[in-house]
Amino acid sequence: MIRLTRLNLEPIVINSDLIECVESTPDTVLKLTNGQRLMVRESLDEVVARVIEYRRAIAAAPPASGRGGTAAALFAGESKHGYR
Repeated sequence: MIRLTRLNLEPIVINSDLIECVESTPDTVLKLTNGQRLMVRESLDEVVARVIEYRRAIAAAPPASGRGGTAAALFAGESKHGYR
């Protein structure tokens, strides 16, 4: 999730996975995968930087260990029970 600011100065938090494209016309307009358009105060470059920062933070986070194995184990080819 990334924090942005609407044109009326209201803060908003957006799921960055829902951003389809960002336009600068001259306002920054986010087109979301659900068809919505959202105008924000941040520049196109700032939106891109925040998405990159968020995804780096996710990638750097330690794997969550929970019941049934980790997501890393699932991606490594193991089932949630440890079988290949």
